[in-house]
Amino acid sequence: MTGKGSVNHNSRKFHAKNTDPERSCLNVEYCNENVKDVYHELFDEALARYNEKQTRSDRRIDDYYEKIRSGKQEKPFHEIILQIGDKDNMGAKTENGQLAAKVLDKYMWDFQRRNPTLRVFSAYLHIDEATPHLHIDFVPYTTGSKRGLDTRVSLKQALSALGFKGGTRRETELNQWVAYEKEQLAAVMLEHGIEWEKKGTHEKHLSVLDFEKKERAKEVAKLEQSISDGKERLSDIQIQQRKAEQETEQIRQEGEAVRQELSETSNLLKEQAETLAEDKEKLLSDNEKLKKQQKKLQQEIEKMLQSKAVMERNIHAYDEDEKWQLPEPAALMSAKAYKDKKASPLVEKLKETIKALTIKCIQLTEQGKKLKDKVTRQEQQIRHLTDKVMEQSDIIDRLQEQTADLERLERYFGREQVQSIVGRSKARGRAEKANKHLKRAFEMNR
Repeated sequence: MTGKGSVNHNSRKFHAKNTDPERSCLNVEYCNENVKDVYHELFDEALARYNEKQTRSDRRIDDYYEKIRSGKQEKPFHEIILQIGDKDNMGAKTENGQLAAKVLDKYMWDFQRRNPTLRVFSAYLHIDEATPHLHIDFVPYTTGSKRGLDTRVSLKQALSALGFKGGTRRETELNQWVAYEKEQLAAVMLEHGIEWEKKGTHEKHLSVLDFEKKERAKEVAKLEQSISDGKERLSDIQIQQRKAEQETEQIRQEGEAVRQELSETSNLLKEQAETLAEDKEKLLSDNEKLKKQQKKLQQEIEKMLQSKAVMERNIHAYDEDEKWQLPEPAALMSAKAYKDKKASPLVEKLKETIKALTIKCIQLTEQGKKLKDKVTRQEQQIRHLTDKVMEQSDIIDRLQEQTADLERLERYFGREQVQSIVGRSKARGRAEKANKHLKRAFEMNR
Protein backbone atom coordinates (compact mmCIF):
# COMPACT_ATOMS: atom_id res chain seq x y z
CA MET A 1 0.00 0.00 0.00
CA THR A 2 2.88 2.43 0.67
CA GLY A 3 5.56 3.35 -1.85
CA LYS A 4 8.49 5.64 -2.55
CA GLY A 5 6.39 7.96 -4.68
CA SER A 6 7.10 9.44 -8.11
CA VAL A 7 5.12 12.59 -8.73
CA ASN A 8 6.32 12.88 -12.33
CA HIS A 9 5.14 9.36 -13.06
CA ASN A 10 1.81 9.96 -11.34
CA SER A 11 1.20 13.11 -13.37
CA ARG A 12 2.23 11.25 -16.53
CA LYS A 13 5.10 13.58 -17.41
CA PHE A 14 6.60 10.33 -18.68
CA HIS A 15 4.94 7.01 -19.49
CA ALA A 16 6.16 3.64 -18.28
CA LYS A 17 5.83 0.46 -20.31
CA ASN A 18 2.79 -0.65 -18.32
CA THR A 19 0.66 2.42 -19.23
CA ASP A 20 -1.67 2.94 -22.19
CA PRO A 21 -1.25 6.60 -23.29
CA GLU A 22 -4.49 6.43 -25.28
CA ARG A 23 -6.42 5.90 -22.03
CA SER A 24 -4.46 8.49 -19.98
CA CYS A 25 -7.22 11.00 -20.68
CA LEU A 26 -9.43 8.92 -18.36
CA ASN A 27 -7.11 9.49 -15.39
CA VAL A 28 -8.37 11.78 -12.59
CA GLU A 29 -6.13 14.51 -11.17
CA TYR A 30 -7.31 15.59 -7.66
CA CYS A 31 -4.41 17.89 -6.89
CA ASN A 32 -0.88 18.54 -8.15
CA GLU A 33 1.10 21.08 -6.12
CA ASN A 34 4.82 21.61 -6.00
CA VAL A 35 6.10 19.94 -2.83
CA LYS A 36 8.55 22.82 -2.22
CA ASP A 37 5.66 25.30 -2.25
CA VAL A 38 3.86 23.13 0.31
CA TYR A 39 6.98 23.21 2.51
CA HIS A 40 7.00 27.02 2.34
CA GLU A 41 3.31 27.04 3.28
CA LEU A 42 3.70 24.68 6.23
CA PHE A 43 7.12 25.56 7.68
CA ASP A 44 8.32 29.08 6.70
CA GLU A 45 6.93 30.80 9.80
CA ALA A 46 8.26 28.10 12.13
CA LEU A 47 11.64 28.23 10.33
CA ALA A 48 11.85 32.01 10.87
CA ARG A 49 11.08 31.57 14.59
CA TYR A 50 13.71 28.82 14.86
CA ASN A 51 16.44 30.85 13.12
CA GLU A 52 15.77 33.90 15.28
CA LYS A 53 16.63 31.88 18.39
CA GLN A 54 20.00 30.64 17.02
CA THR A 55 23.13 32.42 18.21
CA ARG A 56 25.42 30.38 15.93
CA SER A 57 25.12 30.83 12.17
CA ASP A 58 26.07 27.17 11.47
CA ARG A 59 22.89 26.07 13.24
CA ARG A 60 20.62 28.19 11.07
CA ILE A 61 18.59 26.40 8.40
CA ASP A 62 18.46 28.08 4.99
CA ASP A 63 16.19 25.59 3.18
CA TYR A 64 14.10 23.22 5.28
CA TYR A 65 13.07 21.07 2.29
CA GLU A 66 16.71 20.45 1.32
CA LYS A 67 17.58 19.68 4.94
CA ILE A 68 14.88 16.99 5.12
CA ARG A 69 15.64 15.65 1.61
CA SER A 70 19.34 15.27 2.35
CA GLY A 71 18.82 13.99 5.89
CA LYS A 72 18.14 10.45 7.07
CA GLN A 73 15.58 10.95 9.84
CA GLU A 74 12.50 11.83 7.77
CA LYS A 75 11.37 11.50 4.16
CA PRO A 76 10.34 14.75 2.39
CA PHE A 77 6.94 13.14 1.63
CA HIS A 78 5.14 9.77 1.67
CA GLU A 79 2.91 8.01 -0.81
CA ILE A 80 0.17 5.43 -0.46
CA ILE A 81 -1.20 3.37 -3.35
CA LEU A 82 -4.66 1.82 -3.13
CA GLN A 83 -6.04 -0.79 -5.50
CA ILE A 84 -9.11 -3.02 -5.41
CA GLY A 85 -8.64 -6.52 -6.80
CA ASP A 86 -6.37 -7.26 -9.76
CA LYS A 87 -6.41 -7.30 -13.56
CA ASP A 88 -8.27 -10.63 -13.54
CA ASN A 89 -11.31 -9.50 -11.51
CA MET A 90 -11.09 -5.69 -11.64
CA GLY A 91 -9.59 -4.98 -15.02
CA ALA A 92 -9.58 -1.30 -15.98
CA LYS A 93 -11.52 -1.95 -19.21
CA THR A 94 -14.23 -4.00 -17.51
CA GLU A 95 -17.42 -2.98 -15.75
CA ASN A 96 -15.94 -4.16 -12.44
CA GLY A 97 -12.95 -1.93 -13.09
CA GLN A 98 -15.25 1.07 -13.53
CA LEU A 99 -16.92 0.18 -10.22
CA ALA A 100 -13.50 -0.03 -8.53
CA ALA A 101 -12.62 3.42 -9.90
CA LYS A 102 -15.87 4.77 -8.48
CA VAL A 103 -15.08 3.33 -5.02
CA LEU A 104 -11.53 4.77 -5.06
CA ASP A 105 -12.89 8.17 -6.10
CA LYS A 106 -15.31 8.27 -3.16
CA TYR A 107 -12.56 7.14 -0.76
CA MET A 108 -10.26 9.91 -2.00
CA TRP A 109 -12.70 12.75 -1.35
CA ASP A 110 -12.79 11.98 2.38
CA PHE A 111 -9.08 11.28 2.85
CA GLN A 112 -7.83 14.80 3.71
CA ARG A 113 -10.68 15.50 6.16
CA ARG A 114 -9.94 12.25 7.93
CA ASN A 115 -6.18 12.94 8.07
CA PRO A 116 -5.67 16.68 8.71
CA THR A 117 -1.98 16.23 9.73
CA LEU A 118 -1.13 14.59 6.38
CA ARG A 119 -0.94 17.49 3.90
CA VAL A 120 -1.92 16.02 0.50
CA PHE A 121 -0.19 17.80 -2.38
CA SER A 122 -0.52 15.23 -5.20
CA ALA A 123 -3.28 12.67 -5.86
CA TYR A 124 -4.18 10.75 -9.04
CA LEU A 125 -6.58 7.97 -10.01
CA HIS A 126 -5.00 5.97 -12.84
CA ILE A 127 -7.26 4.24 -15.34
CA ASP A 128 -4.60 3.79 -18.05
CA GLU A 129 -2.99 0.74 -16.44
CA ALA A 130 -4.21 -2.83 -16.05
CA THR A 131 -6.14 -2.19 -12.83
CA PRO A 132 -7.55 1.15 -11.53
CA HIS A 133 -5.51 2.40 -8.56
CA LEU A 134 -5.03 5.53 -6.51
CA HIS A 135 -1.77 7.43 -5.71
CA ILE A 136 -1.84 9.83 -2.74
CA ASP A 137 1.31 11.83 -1.87
CA PHE A 138 1.40 13.78 1.39
CA VAL A 139 3.71 15.63 3.81
CA PRO A 140 3.20 14.50 7.44
CA TYR A 141 3.74 17.27 9.99
CA THR A 142 3.33 18.02 13.67
CA THR A 143 2.86 21.28 15.60
CA GLY A 144 3.91 22.39 19.06
CA SER A 145 7.20 20.49 18.94
CA LYS A 146 9.74 21.19 21.70
CA ARG A 147 12.69 20.05 19.55
CA GLY A 148 13.88 21.81 16.42
CA LEU A 149 11.16 23.71 14.53
CA ASP A 150 7.89 24.00 16.49
CA THR A 151 6.14 22.89 13.27
CA ARG A 152 8.18 20.18 11.55
CA VAL A 153 8.06 17.03 9.39
CA SER A 154 7.29 13.88 11.41
CA LEU A 155 5.30 10.84 10.26
CA LYS A 156 5.27 9.31 13.74
CA GLN A 157 3.96 12.46 15.46
CA ALA A 158 1.50 13.23 12.64
CA LEU A 159 -0.06 9.75 13.02
CA SER A 160 0.09 10.00 16.81
CA ALA A 161 -1.95 13.21 16.61
CA LEU A 162 -4.57 11.19 14.69
CA GLY A 163 -4.83 8.74 17.60
CA PHE A 164 -2.44 5.99 16.48
CA LYS A 165 -0.08 5.19 19.36
CA GLY A 166 2.87 2.83 18.84
CA GLY A 167 2.70 -0.55 20.56
CA THR A 168 4.80 -3.54 19.61
CA ARG A 169 7.28 -3.57 16.76
CA ARG A 170 4.52 -4.93 14.56
CA GLU A 171 1.87 -2.51 15.77
CA THR A 172 3.63 0.71 14.81
CA GLU A 173 1.78 3.95 14.21
CA LEU A 174 2.17 3.46 10.46
CA ASN A 175 0.88 -0.12 10.51
CA GLN A 176 -2.09 0.87 12.64
CA TRP A 177 -2.91 3.75 10.33
CA VAL A 178 -2.57 1.62 7.16
CA ALA A 179 -4.91 -1.00 8.65
CA TYR A 180 -7.39 1.70 9.58
CA GLU A 181 -7.33 3.20 6.06
CA LYS A 182 -7.90 -0.27 4.62
CA GLU A 183 -10.96 -0.53 6.84
CA GLN A 184 -12.19 2.84 5.52
CA LEU A 185 -11.73 1.64 1.94
CA ALA A 186 -13.47 -1.64 2.79
CA ALA A 187 -16.44 0.29 4.18
CA VAL A 188 -16.80 2.20 0.88
CA MET A 189 -16.43 -1.06 -1.06
CA LEU A 190 -19.19 -2.64 1.01
CA GLU A 191 -21.51 0.27 0.17
CA HIS A 192 -21.08 -0.74 -3.50
CA GLY A 193 -21.53 -4.47 -2.86
CA ILE A 194 -17.85 -5.41 -2.83
CA GLU A 195 -16.62 -7.51 0.11
CA TRP A 196 -13.01 -7.33 1.21
CA GLU A 197 -11.38 -10.73 0.92
CA LYS A 198 -8.32 -10.67 3.16
CA LYS A 199 -5.80 -12.85 1.37
CA GLY A 200 -2.55 -14.00 2.92
CA THR A 201 -3.59 -13.23 6.48
CA HIS A 202 -5.34 -14.97 9.35
CA GLU A 203 -6.61 -11.69 10.83
CA LYS A 204 -10.36 -11.65 10.40
CA HIS A 205 -10.79 -8.81 12.87
CA LEU A 206 -8.95 -5.70 13.89
CA SER A 207 -6.17 -6.03 16.43
CA VAL A 208 -6.82 -4.95 20.01
CA LEU A 209 -4.89 -1.73 19.42
CA ASP A 210 -6.90 -0.98 16.25
CA PHE A 211 -10.11 -1.64 18.15
CA GLU A 212 -9.00 0.65 20.96
CA LYS A 213 -8.01 3.25 18.39
CA LYS A 214 -11.43 3.09 16.79
CA GLU A 215 -13.03 3.40 20.20
CA ARG A 216 -10.84 6.43 20.92
CA ALA A 217 -11.79 7.84 17.56
CA LYS A 218 -15.45 7.53 18.53
CA GLU A 219 -14.72 9.18 21.86
CA VAL A 220 -12.80 11.94 20.09
CA ALA A 221 -15.73 12.42 17.71
CA LYS A 222 -18.11 12.71 20.66
CA LEU A 223 -15.70 15.05 22.39
CA GLU A 224 -15.39 17.16 19.24
CA GLN A 225 -19.19 17.28 19.03
CA SER A 226 -19.34 18.32 22.70
CA ILE A 227 -16.68 20.95 22.05
CA SER A 228 -18.62 22.15 19.00
CA ASP A 229 -21.82 22.34 21.07
CA GLY A 230 -19.90 24.10 23.84
CA LYS A 231 -18.50 26.59 21.33
CA GLU A 232 -22.00 27.26 20.03
CA ARG A 233 -23.29 27.77 23.58
CA LEU A 234 -20.27 29.96 24.33
CA SER A 235 -20.94 31.91 21.15
CA ASP A 236 -24.58 32.37 22.18
CA ILE A 237 -23.47 33.46 25.66
CA GLN A 238 -20.94 35.88 24.17
CA ILE A 239 -23.61 37.29 21.86
CA GLN A 240 -25.98 37.68 24.81
CA GLN A 241 -23.16 39.24 26.84
CA ARG A 242 -22.37 41.72 24.05
CA LYS A 243 -26.07 42.47 23.74
CA ALA A 244 -26.31 42.99 27.50
CA GLU A 245 -23.23 45.23 27.39
CA GLN A 246 -24.78 47.23 24.57
CA GLU A 247 -28.06 47.53 26.49
CA THR A 248 -26.12 48.52 29.63
CA GLU A 249 -24.21 51.14 27.66
CA GLN A 250 -27.46 52.39 26.15
CA ILE A 251 -29.04 52.59 29.64
CA ARG A 252 -25.93 54.38 30.90
CA GLN A 253 -26.13 56.87 28.03
CA GLU A 254 -29.85 57.36 28.59
CA GLY A 255 -29.17 57.84 32.31
CA GLU A 256 -26.47 60.37 31.45
CA ALA A 257 -28.90 62.14 29.13
CA VAL A 258 -31.54 62.15 31.91
CA ARG A 259 -29.01 63.50 34.38
CA GLN A 260 -27.95 66.16 31.85
CA GLU A 261 -31.56 67.08 31.20
CA LEU A 262 -32.21 67.09 34.94
CA SER A 263 -29.22 69.38 35.45
CA GLU A 264 -30.40 71.77 32.74
CA THR A 265 -33.99 71.68 34.06
CA SER A 266 -32.76 72.26 37.59
CA ASN A 267 -30.62 75.20 36.48
CA LEU A 268 -33.54 76.63 34.54
CA LEU A 269 -35.83 76.23 37.53
CA LYS A 270 -33.30 77.91 39.79
CA GLU A 271 -32.78 80.78 37.36
CA GLN A 272 -36.51 81.19 36.82
CA ALA A 273 -37.12 81.08 40.58
CA GLU A 274 -34.47 83.77 41.11
CA THR A 275 -35.91 85.89 38.28
CA LEU A 276 -39.40 85.39 39.68
CA ALA A 277 -38.27 86.51 43.12
CA GLU A 278 -36.69 89.64 41.64
CA ASP A 279 -39.78 90.35 39.52
CA LYS A 280 -42.00 89.78 42.53
CA GLU A 281 -40.02 92.29 44.62
CA LYS A 282 -40.08 94.80 41.78
CA LEU A 283 -43.81 94.24 41.28
CA LEU A 284 -44.50 94.77 44.97
CA SER A 285 -42.41 97.96 44.86
CA ASP A 286 -44.27 99.15 41.75
CA ASN A 287 -47.58 98.41 43.45
CA GLU A 288 -46.56 100.50 46.47
CA LYS A 289 -45.52 103.35 44.21
CA LEU A 290 -48.78 103.03 42.32
CA LYS A 291 -50.77 103.20 45.54
CA LYS A 292 -48.91 106.34 46.56
CA GLN A 293 -49.48 107.88 43.13
CA GLN A 294 -53.16 107.01 43.31
CA LYS A 295 -53.41 108.54 46.79
CA LYS A 296 -51.62 111.69 45.65
CA LEU A 297 -53.84 111.94 42.59
CA GLN A 298 -56.92 111.53 44.78
CA GLN A 299 -55.68 114.31 47.00
CA GLU A 300 -55.14 116.59 43.99
CA ILE A 301 -58.61 115.78 42.68
CA GLU A 302 -60.10 116.57 46.11
CA LYS A 303 -58.11 119.81 46.05
CA MET A 304 -59.55 120.71 42.67
CA LEU A 305 -63.03 119.98 43.96
CA GLN A 306 -62.39 122.21 46.96
CA SER A 307 -61.10 124.98 44.63
CA LYS A 308 -64.23 124.60 42.56
CA ALA A 309 -66.40 124.89 45.66
CA VAL A 310 -64.44 127.96 46.79
CA MET A 311 -64.81 129.49 43.37
CA GLU A 312 -68.52 128.83 43.39
CA ARG A 313 -68.77 130.47 46.83
CA ASN A 314 -66.77 133.42 45.53
CA ILE A 315 -69.08 133.76 42.55
CA HIS A 316 -72.08 133.90 44.92
CA ALA A 317 -70.17 136.49 46.90
CA TYR A 318 -70.03 138.70 43.87
CA ASP A 319 -73.80 138.62 43.73
CA GLU A 320 -74.42 139.26 47.43
CA ASP A 321 -71.42 141.11 48.89
CA GLU A 322 -72.05 144.89 49.07
CA LYS A 323 -68.51 145.75 48.06
CA TRP A 324 -69.22 144.21 44.67
CA GLN A 325 -72.44 146.24 44.28
CA LEU A 326 -72.63 149.59 42.49
CA PRO A 327 -73.89 152.11 45.19
CA GLU A 328 -76.64 154.53 44.65
CA PRO A 329 -75.33 158.09 43.87
CA ALA A 330 -75.49 160.54 46.76
CA ALA A 331 -77.69 163.60 46.59
CA LEU A 332 -76.38 166.41 44.48
CA MET A 333 -73.43 164.17 43.27
CA SER A 334 -72.49 164.90 39.75
CA ALA A 335 -72.16 162.18 37.15
CA LYS A 336 -68.39 162.76 36.87
CA ALA A 337 -67.91 162.56 40.57
CA TYR A 338 -69.99 159.40 40.69
CA LYS A 339 -67.93 157.90 37.93
CA ASP A 340 -64.61 158.86 39.46
CA LYS A 341 -65.46 157.95 43.04
CA LYS A 342 -67.88 155.05 42.68
CA ALA A 343 -68.17 153.48 39.22
CA SER A 344 -64.54 153.57 38.01
CA PRO A 345 -62.98 152.00 41.17
CA LEU A 346 -65.57 149.22 41.06
CA VAL A 347 -64.92 148.60 37.37
CA GLU A 348 -61.15 148.46 37.96
CA LYS A 349 -61.67 146.12 40.85
CA LEU A 350 -63.88 143.93 38.67
CA LYS A 351 -61.26 143.95 35.90
CA GLU A 352 -58.54 142.84 38.28
CA THR A 353 -60.76 140.14 39.68
CA ILE A 354 -61.73 138.95 36.18
CA LYS A 355 -58.07 138.86 35.16
CA ALA A 356 -57.19 136.86 38.26
CA LEU A 357 -60.11 134.51 37.70
CA THR A 358 -59.17 134.11 34.03
CA ILE A 359 -55.59 133.25 34.92
CA LYS A 360 -56.75 130.93 37.65
CA CYS A 361 -59.18 129.30 35.24
CA ILE A 362 -56.48 128.77 32.67
CA GLN A 363 -54.21 127.34 35.31
CA LEU A 364 -56.90 125.06 36.58
CA THR A 365 -57.77 123.97 33.05
CA GLU A 366 -54.13 123.20 32.33
CA GLN A 367 -53.74 121.46 35.65
CA GLY A 368 -56.92 119.48 35.02
CA LYS A 369 -55.62 118.46 31.60
CA LYS A 370 -52.33 117.36 33.12
CA LEU A 371 -54.12 115.48 35.85
CA LYS A 372 -56.37 113.85 33.28
CA ASP A 373 -53.36 112.76 31.24
CA LYS A 374 -51.71 111.54 34.40
CA VAL A 375 -54.83 109.61 35.35
CA THR A 376 -54.88 108.07 31.86
CA ARG A 377 -51.25 107.05 32.16
CA GLN A 378 -51.83 105.67 35.63
CA GLU A 379 -54.80 103.66 34.39
CA GLN A 380 -52.67 102.28 31.54
CA GLN A 381 -49.90 101.46 34.00
CA ILE A 382 -52.44 99.86 36.30
CA ARG A 383 -53.71 97.70 33.43
CA HIS A 384 -50.12 96.84 32.43
CA LEU A 385 -49.20 95.96 35.98
CA THR A 386 -52.40 93.98 36.37
CA ASP A 387 -51.54 91.97 33.25
CA LYS A 388 -48.02 91.54 34.55
CA VAL A 389 -49.33 90.37 37.90
CA MET A 390 -51.48 87.79 36.14
CA GLU A 391 -48.56 86.72 33.98
CA GLN A 392 -46.30 86.47 37.00
CA SER A 393 -49.02 84.52 38.76
CA ASP A 394 -49.04 82.03 35.89
CA ILE A 395 -45.23 81.83 36.01
CA ILE A 396 -45.41 81.28 39.76
CA ASP A 397 -47.86 78.42 39.20
CA ARG A 398 -45.58 76.85 36.57
CA LEU A 399 -42.51 77.30 38.71
CA GLN A 400 -44.27 75.83 41.68
CA GLU A 401 -45.12 72.82 39.52
CA GLN A 402 -41.49 72.62 38.32
CA THR A 403 -40.31 72.97 41.90
CA ALA A 404 -42.56 70.05 42.80
CA ASP A 405 -41.01 68.09 39.90
CA LEU A 406 -37.55 68.99 41.20
CA GLU A 407 -38.51 67.73 44.64
CA ARG A 408 -39.73 64.47 43.08
CA LEU A 409 -36.42 64.11 41.25
CA GLU A 410 -34.56 64.75 44.50
CA ARG A 411 -36.62 62.06 46.21
CA TYR A 412 -35.95 59.65 43.31
CA PHE A 413 -32.26 60.32 42.62
CA GLY A 414 -31.33 61.68 46.04
CA ARG A 415 -30.94 65.29 47.05
CA GLU A 416 -27.15 65.08 47.16
CA GLN A 417 -26.88 63.68 43.64
CA VAL A 418 -29.24 66.32 42.24
CA GLN A 419 -27.38 69.11 44.04
CA SER A 420 -24.09 67.66 42.78
CA ILE A 421 -25.40 67.70 39.21
CA VAL A 422 -26.65 71.28 39.65
CA GLY A 423 -23.29 72.31 41.13
CA ARG A 424 -21.37 70.79 38.21
CA SER A 425 -23.73 72.43 35.73
CA LYS A 426 -23.26 75.82 37.38
CA ALA A 427 -19.51 75.39 37.38
CA ARG A 428 -19.62 74.50 33.70
CA GLY A 429 -21.84 77.52 33.01
CA ARG A 430 -19.41 79.81 34.86
CA ALA A 431 -16.51 78.31 32.92
CA GLU A 432 -18.32 78.84 29.62
CA LYS A 433 -19.14 82.43 30.63
CA ALA A 434 -15.50 83.04 31.57
CA ASN A 435 -14.36 81.57 28.26
CA LYS A 436 -16.76 83.83 26.35
CA HIS A 437 -15.48 86.83 28.31
CA LEU A 438 -11.86 85.91 27.54
CA LYS A 439 -12.75 85.34 23.88
CA ARG A 440 -14.42 88.79 23.64
CA ALA A 441 -11.46 90.38 25.38
CA PHE A 442 -9.06 88.64 22.99
CA GLU A 443 -11.07 89.74 19.93
CA MET A 444 -11.18 93.34 21.21
CA ASN A 445 -7.40 93.39 21.75
CA ARG A 446 -6.57 91.98 18.34
